[in-house]
Amino acid sequence: MVENVIWPAYLDADISRAEGRRVSLDLAVEEPTVDEIAKAVQQIGYDATIERDKAYSREPWAERGRVVVRGADDSSKNDLVQAVAAYVVAMRE
Repeated sequence: MVENVIWPAYLDADISRAEGRRVSLDLAVEEPTVDEIAKAVQQIGYDATIERDKAYSREPWAERGRVVVRGADDSSKNDLVQAVAAYVVAMRE
């Protein structure tokens, strides 16, 4: 079973692409949380596990956690991150 990890930095509008953001600015949000990301993953139809005590390697000072996605065998990581970002933007509107 494939496991993908989604870090909040992937969706953070305050972070540049070089610093780890993986979505365009129109899909990025300010200070995304692991709870929002996990809810978006579940809306897409995959299992999500929150690990709150983890820190992204490009921002070791910020322990924002991560979301582990299981069962996403049918899509690439990029497609998964883009879909999650779209759901987080929609949830915030």
